[in-house]
Amino acid sequence: MATATVPGGKPASAATKSAASSPVIDAQAKGVSRREFLFYIWGASLALFLGEAGGAIVWYALPRFRAGEFGGIFELTPDKLPTASATSVPVLFAAGKFWLSNTDDGFRAISQVCTHLGCLYKWSDQGTSLHPFPHYVCPCHGSQFTNKGVYVDGPAPRNLDQFAVTVTYTDGTSKSATVGGASVPVSNAATIAIDTGKKLTGKSHG
Repeated sequence: MATATVPGGKPASAATKSAASSPVIDAQAKGVSRREFLFYIWGASLALFLGEAGGAIVWYALPRFRAGEFGGIFELTPDKLPTASATSVPVLFAAGKFWLSNTDDGFRAISQVCTHLGCLYKWSDQGTSLHPFPHYVCPCHGSQFTNKGVYVDGPAPRNLDQFAVTVTYTDGTSKSATVGGASVPVSNAATIAIDTGKKLTGKSHG
């Protein structure tokens, strides 16, 4: 009995057998279903979402600023402060971008940035005919403030901003400044912590 042949000279039965065992056909036979494919996609998307969410939680949970750098907490001892008095001259603490203002009513950590347009103001020991006392003066547009950060003159819309201060006393108690303009007594203080990550907005004078 004659055996049918296909182009190329192979018997038809051999060609059929070869086609049946082709890798392409095997792959198709073993391929995933539509439901399995969608399940894999859903699982991969869920894993990606959980990974991103976990990263965000870690980012916000961990402190982003170390103590002793701007944005973090600076701890000082009372001997670092200027002598307290109504006319006390503040001292610039450059690393924290604030002024150490130790006046007759307590301590403040006053932001170095003017509340007008963000210039860095300076301390002037020379008064003016209009304001005959030492005070902060902004070199950009002339805004002026007292050693407590209170607005005196110029285009600034409010008092100077401050940073949150917590004073721990020798008896173990503590007290904090929680609003702009507030001061904290430093008599019998053991440590003074200034949190430059928490700004207290100065009071508007308008």
